[in-house]
Amino acid sequence: MFNRIFNLPKTHSFFLFGPRGCGKSTLLRTLFGTSEKVLWFDLLDPQLEDRFATVPEEFKNEILARGKALEWVIVDEVQKCPKLLNYVHQLIEENHLKFALTGSSARRLKQKGVNLLAGRAFIRNLFPLTHVELEKHFSLDQALQWGSLPEIYSLNTEAEKKDYLRAYTLYYVKNEIQNEQWVRKLDPFRRFLPIAAQMNTEIINYSNIAKDIGVDVTTIQSYYKILEDTLLGFELPSYSKSVRKQQRKASKFYFFDTGVVQALKKSLDFPLQPGTSEYGKSFEHWIILEIQRLGTYAQKDISLSYLRTKDDAEIDLIIEGLRKNTVFIEIKSKKKVDERDVATLSHFLKDFPDGEFYIFSQDPTAKMYHNKIKALHWKDGIEELSASASRFQRQPLNWY
Repeated sequence: MFNRIFNLPKTHSFFLFGPRGCGKSTLLRTLFGTSEKVLWFDLLDPQLEDRFATVPEEFKNEILARGKALEWVIVDEVQKCPKLLNYVHQLIEENHLKFALTGSSARRLKQKGVNLLAGRAFIRNLFPLTHVELEKHFSLDQALQWGSLPEIYSLNTEAEKKDYLRAYTLYYVKNEIQNEQWVRKLDPFRRFLPIAAQMNTEIINYSNIAKDIGVDVTTIQSYYKILEDTLLGFELPSYSKSVRKQQRKASKFYFFDTGVVQALKKSLDFPLQPGTSEYGKSFEHWIILEIQRLGTYAQKDISLSYLRTKDDAEIDLIIEGLRKNTVFIEIKSKKKVDERDVATLSHFLKDFPDGEFYIFSQDPTAKMYHNKIKALHWKDGIEELSASASRFQRQPLNWY
């Protein structure tokens, strides 16, 4: 059991969103334990889902039957039956009950026009494990190859890890896409997934993907929207502010876990080798995921983007809202950086005179270039950013 650096409201209802397998149910069972003050509903149970979908008022009746001793109601995978939220709203207002509502997809809730209780429940997000949470169990190469879904760390062999990640991606297609009928034709979406994984961290070319799959551009755009709505990844937009150099405007897409990307690419049988372009892409992917996760946990209102000019000068990550000044980060997987590695960042020093510039790498020696560009080991760099976002606190193990 890993202690999560995650703060949940103790006196207020909340939604807890996160991809399947990231530990939502485990976290809540650890926090709430077994108590007469807590009532659980797991909507992954098809019989329970069918009962509440058919007669939703039974949900309310079952809760009220528990009497005044009840304080918390836990509803796992609430998107399976969105109409229950009408009763949740009512029970919060009239009976002062508190609800913890988990979800691995926001798509059904959006489709039904649910307003997420109009602020009566806070929203939190849970991700795969961070290096801070893994502590002594963390290995960078393992994280790049296998990702950091909690179940991975209970498996002892590479064969077991491959089986788990392959099963995970198949489960996603069957349960999140096929069963929920998010696409009219499943085969094009199946062909889309490995191509999207190959394009992970790259600028999205909707037209080329559409030609490869044999569908129109609008369909590809809808597929990416499905990936976002089912929490399988997020869009990294291009930097919105103009600079002297012409910029590319298309977005990138980052899947939520490095191991899942390896599975979707069908490359689990080919270990990542340091020094290769694939290793470098996975390192960049993981660093950006780690910053996104830690920033979310710190509840900082930050925005992430990238910048690439028409002549292919690129800044991998731009962070706004973390500090007074914008943060620009170049990510290198190499173990020794030198003057050549800051060439791209140095081109932008005049464009952003108030910016803070970093190179994150595996080089353990901190260096300064042009009195402006700070080169740090990735762990030290993330720690410096984390200090700006306030220290993370591990969640206490039990509330009762």
